[in-house]
Amino acid sequence: MPIRTNPNFKTIGRNDPCPCGSGKKYKHCHQAIHDKMLRYRRQGVEVPSVSLLKTQPQIEKIKESAVINIACLDEVAKKIEVGMSTEEINQIVHNTTTNMGGIPAPLNYEGFPKSVCTSINDEVCHGIPSPDIILKDGDIINVDCSTILDGYFSDSSRMFCIGNVSEENRKLVEVTKEAVQKGLEAVKPWGFLGDIGQAVNDYAKAHGYSVVEDIGGHGVGLEFHEDPFVSFVTKAGTGMLLVPGLMFTIEPMINMGGPEYTVDKDNGWVVRTKDHSMSAQWEIQLVVTNDGVEVISY
Repeated sequence: MPIRTNPNFKTIGRNDPCPCGSGKKYKHCHQAIHDKMLRYRRQGVEVPSVSLLKTQPQIEKIKESAVINIACLDEVAKKIEVGMSTEEINQIVHNTTTNMGGIPAPLNYEGFPKSVCTSINDEVCHGIPSPDIILKDGDIINVDCSTILDGYFSDSSRMFCIGNVSEENRKLVEVTKEAVQKGLEAVKPWGFLGDIGQAVNDYAKAHGYSVVEDIGGHGVGLEFHEDPFVSFVTKAGTGMLLVPGLMFTIEPMINMGGPEYTVDKDNGWVVRTKDHSMSAQWEIQLVVTNDGVEVISY
């Protein structure tokens, strides 16, 4: 007997092929998940649309994109040093990406002129590489890399400490990385996005830092930026339901000073802390699974 499972699907029979493309019968694949989503929706919970849930074939293709993304950041890690220009970092990422058959997702995205973002010291995000910006001893820098392969997107970033970084700045970098791990540990199937935000924010505040409120993580995989927006100042038990197949990034921007920021009026991209305090960001891409979480890019 046909049953209605979700507004995003037409009526599907239990013995019909599952719409996810697995080849299994619907009753042996996604029916239980969709039925559970419908029950939550009826309770007023924010539930992702089925179109946001990545199928296993899609996840495998996104992982192939992530191989390139990770390779780019690995190559930067090998070569980054005092005296290097951020344009040199851009060339490393661009060449590694294209040599492996990918496309740098940031290049020409809404007018962004480069293949990677390089954000130094008080720059929160969206730093634009330039031959005129030279890495100095003591700098901290975020390199944010995003890749397209066969139409599938991967996205992650890492912090790098250049030369002799002060203990204070190195601690910010380390605590921010630990905050991402706290957020990852909070991801549970059928939990909530707010669980992640609470974990990240609590950890950052416990160390005397603040979290940028209006910029956060995002869905990713079939597009560069998808729903949901992932805030890191939310409360546990709130926000979108973490349904298996939901893919997004955890990328808190954590400031040594206040959470306020400014956007460069000349280029419209570079975000800086308003009080010029140091800022750090690490980013991972993950997918919620039936029994936990899988990291896709880092």
